[in-house]
Amino acid sequence: MAKALKKQALGRGLSALLKDPSNDIQSVKDKNADKVIGSIIELDLDAIEVNPFQPRTNFSEESLLELASSIRELGIIQPITVRKSGFNKYQLVSGERRFRASKIVGLETIPAYIRIANDQESLEMALVENIQRQDLDAIEIALSYQRLIDEINLTQEQMSERVGKKRSTITNYLRLLKLDPIIQTGIRDGFISMGHGRAIINIEDQKIQLDIYEKILEKQLSVRDTEALVRNFNVSKNIETPSKNTENQAIPNFVKNGIPVFSEYFGHKIDVKVSSNGKGKITIPFHSEEDFNRLKKLVEGAK
Repeated sequence: MAKALKKQALGRGLSALLKDPSNDIQSVKDKNADKVIGSIIELDLDAIEVNPFQPRTNFSEESLLELASSIRELGIIQPITVRKSGFNKYQLVSGERRFRASKIVGLETIPAYIRIANDQESLEMALVENIQRQDLDAIEIALSYQRLIDEINLTQEQMSERVGKKRSTITNYLRLLKLDPIIQTGIRDGFISMGHGRAIINIEDQKIQLDIYEKILEKQLSVRDTEALVRNFNVSKNIETPSKNTENQAIPNFVKNGIPVFSEYFGHKIDVKVSSNGKGKITIPFHSEEDFNRLKKLVEGAK
């Protein structure tokens, strides 16, 4: 406890140092820069602006409220990262969800790591750090990779080293950007998975892509079903779903009528498979740990 209090006091002391105009640190060579850079410092929320280079654009209001509740109970567990943009002014590099949730709670300060970076370095840091997150959707990741190529001039090989991903993985994400924008939105909103998108991208004609996308939604096709449909199109130029002997020959009406109820309750498009003997399986997707916990609470509340 004493160690924690000492660390907190140190953060407050450094905060005062940063508000002293005679100690305006702009470079790693400036006086006292070594005390500030890499340390956890309590910063005023009003002194921080969001990062215009932030690759993430979707922030679920429900998940932000859940995070705000956690912060209210436990405080900020992981500090945000900022860069100095002027005297007592900072710009987010990573941690925008924590920043937003802290404002919801009504906090005045937030623990932060301070870095010194120019705009290009800040963009690269924001993109690389956000790619590592588990709750970005596949299209957000793909857009981040594309920005590293377009704005930082990184090759796929260099990106592979920066983010610790295989080059083939990066290529698979980038290929998703060749999908029709409507399909990209479908991936972002969870109506189809990245696997569906990877199957559809083997069709160059975006009109046919959309026809296949609509078929996936209409018939609740799995990734394997979609791959078969695409193979069938490439051979016969026909997008009719290949016939199956044992699975989903005909989804009973009681199942069809129930799918929207389940989807609305869980907040996701669910996947239902029905075999020829009448037995079936319901698959409920989730997109992050927070999303999983949300689904868990729904189930617990229904007991």
